Amino acid sequence: MDWEEYAGRLKELLGLPGEPVAVTYTNEEMEGEREKVRFCLALKEADSGNSFIIEPGNSACPGGTWHCGLMEPASGQPKRRLQWFLTRGEKLTHSIVTFERMQKMGTPPPTGLAERILVGPMAAAAIRPDLVVFLCNATQACRLMALDQYWDGVHPRLEPAGALCHSVIAYPLMSGQTNLSLGDITARRSQEYPDDVVFLTVPYERMANLMAAIPQCTAGTAEFVRPADFGG
Repeated sequence: MDWEEYAGRLKELLGLPGEPVAVTYTNEEMEGEREKVRFCLALKEADSGNSFIIEPGNSACPGGTWHCGLMEPASGQPKRRLQWFLTRGEKLTHSIVTFERMQKMGTPPPTGLAERILVGPMAAAAIRPDLVVFLCNATQACRLMALDQYWDGVHPRLEPAGALCHSVIAYPLMSGQTNLSLGDITARRSQEYPDDVVFLTVPYERMANLMAAIPQCTAGTAEFVRPADFGG
């Protein structure tokens, strides 16, 4: 399995303390526990080696459930409660207008895409991942971004803020863009993410080119060469 080899090589190359995380949408029946879990916790636990099968019945956060496409977006009274929570509870947006603006300007969630979502270490993924998420520091993210754009030179259009489950999972899934996310302050605090952790998500279809860039690029293993007349 290519992804198993990729995981080991990247972990060694970058000095990652945890595991590259695979996120996979599937309709296949899967054996395993369905413990209640939030996506923000599942990502952290997968980085530590644990695997999760997340379905509507065991997704513990309504926001994450609809951001990741396992339920229809809130409407009616559930939406009114969500508006109140974000503006008066979390206080992450000033008003119901700015709340609506954030939702409408972002990529729509993958509603109805699949029956379940698998989140776990890429090295142990049973089926091909859709996304690879790296919980890493800024230097590791910088190296991954350079490797990702080495062959085509195209900068991804980033969505670095907003709900962690949107920017880390839903946006890169639906856009096909590699994304660098800071997560959101509620998720970071509730799951006690280290201050230096950022989230770099690569759609799996980009991974072969990223891996092929390693020996060619100084963000990988290529030697840096400075011509004598460049000074410094």
